[in-house]
Amino acid sequence: MQRIGVTGSIATGKSTLLEAFAAVGVPVFSADAAVAALYAGEAVAPVEALFPGVSRDGIIDRQELSRRLAADSSGFKRLEAVVHPLVRRKIADFLDAAERDGHVAAAVEVPLLFESGHDYGFDAIAVTHVDDTIQRQRVLARPGMTVEKLETLLARQMPQAEKKRRATWLFDTAQAPEQIEAQVADLVADLRRQDP
Repeated sequence: MQRIGVTGSIATGKSTLLEAFAAVGVPVFSADAAVAALYAGEAVAPVEALFPGVSRDGIIDRQELSRRLAADSSGFKRLEAVVHPLVRRKIADFLDAAERDGHVAAAVEVPLLFESGHDYGFDAIAVTHVDDTIQRQRVLARPGMTVEKLETLLARQMPQAEKKRRATWLFDTAQAPEQIEAQVADLVADLRRQDP
């Protein structure tokens, strides 16, 4: 089974690409969705212990957590030490289950895949990208986003050019969704043909 990592910089269409894989029958997993579930479950107590007062009614208040991290960026490393191992375990379980079920491929979206420095055991990496101007427009259109927040986020991310250099496959998400879906369908058809 091809274990495919899906990554790219902020607002470059990672979710769109993941949906395209799902549309052709490839099992998909989102690390962001896993974090959201953890913030309502097993990560609540350890994150609350690190940042007292960030949980509300048994769920991590992500806005409050973001505010704390903006005030003290050293908190990122401590947060990642708690959350990343939990996410990695969920990814490994998902990939193992997809392989047991006989799928030819499974796709996992990890937004900071290269930045994490962790080897998830992916066989190939699909990288989403768009022109920098389009990226900025997309990010700044998000509710509550400011230029300052955007610059902080970009400073923590590897430049798009470097991500593209490390990619197995590239997907320009400035294209129409149908074009992306067709690219993914062709790619998965190739993988199925190669599968013994």
